[in-house]
Amino acid sequence: MANLRDIRRRIKSVKNTAQITKAMQMVAATKMRRAQQAAVTLRPYASRLDDLAAHLFANIGKDEISHPLLKKRTTSGKNAVVLITSDKGLCGPLNTNLLRDVLKNDSPNNVYITVGRKGRQAIARMKKNLLADFELSDSPTFVESKVVSKFLIKQFEENAFDTVEIYYNRFVNTLSQIPVRYPLVPIGAEVLEVAKALGEAQRAEHLDTKPGAIPAVTYNFEPDADLLLGKLLPHYVHLELYEKVLEARASEHSARMVAMKSATDNAKQLVKDLTLEYNKARQASITNEILEISSAAAMMAQ
Repeated sequence: MANLRDIRRRIKSVKNTAQITKAMQMVAATKMRRAQQAAVTLRPYASRLDDLAAHLFANIGKDEISHPLLKKRTTSGKNAVVLITSDKGLCGPLNTNLLRDVLKNDSPNNVYITVGRKGRQAIARMKKNLLADFELSDSPTFVESKVVSKFLIKQFEENAFDTVEIYYNRFVNTLSQIPVRYPLVPIGAEVLEVAKALGEAQRAEHLDTKPGAIPAVTYNFEPDADLLLGKLLPHYVHLELYEKVLEARASEHSARMVAMKSATDNAKQLVKDLTLEYNKARQASITNEILEISSAAAMMAQ
């Protein structure tokens, strides 16, 4: 009977775990819907801003470039890596896959700025050069993320590092999140081409069309493109970082919802298996008792 008691205890424990994971799944699903809506809603605006910046940059000759965010340099020899991860775990391999990509491109010249507790813990554990750490809310606002982008712009203009790139998880759908390496500054033709290609792919996913099928847009600028670009670039950096934060949050909540659903399903299956094992053990115990009674009766009959 001790074995039966152990099985009953395990069934009760697994049922309690299933209740917890089910509740976490429902909470994650609610947050996921809000995060997905915020990320998808911002994409058209960010995509148009990429187009606008690309057209402005194309209208300015290389000799006319004077804004600090546009200048390539090798003053400090350092590269800033902005790592956007989650604050909490239980979201499957989301953070692990992203950190694997970061380590593939690791360099002694890298300095790290983390957004999210998991990234900070990983960078500190690996004893990398952690320059700054930021924590944002579950539903980050543009004002919150602007604190991070202002820090990046200030440090870049003070020659603390020569380049800035962002590592984050791009939200595709509830079941798919892709680790992405995104160059942020200095802003140039290559960076804007990456931004345009990414925006076009996102629009194509949303409109169910192939990349390249989106018609090109032309712009007329007043005043001149150089002056307008100088005003636009800081806002461009702020918005690009905010978009990546929203993408990372949507990916996090989607991955957590899927992970908790999988855990709940596995717990329910384990309860079924344990119940079957319990019934078999109980049946065997009853059979043994019947055999003992029959044997005793046969002995007395003799």
